[in-house]
Amino acid sequence: MLKWSALFLVFAMIAGILGFFGIVVSLAATIAKILFVLFLVLFVISLFTGRRRAS
Repeated sequence: MLKWSALFLVFAMIAGILGFFGIVVSLAATIAKILFVLFLVLFVISLFTGRRRAS
């Protein structure tokens, strides 16, 4: 799950860079927002459901 959230973070960063520098502005910025939120959700889920150490 953490791999997926890292992958979505990379995609969000690429889309954000494209959006902030004026290349396909509206579409890239929208994709960046969606992917960043998706990254945050997957990251929080992976924190709670990640591997736990046995005591």
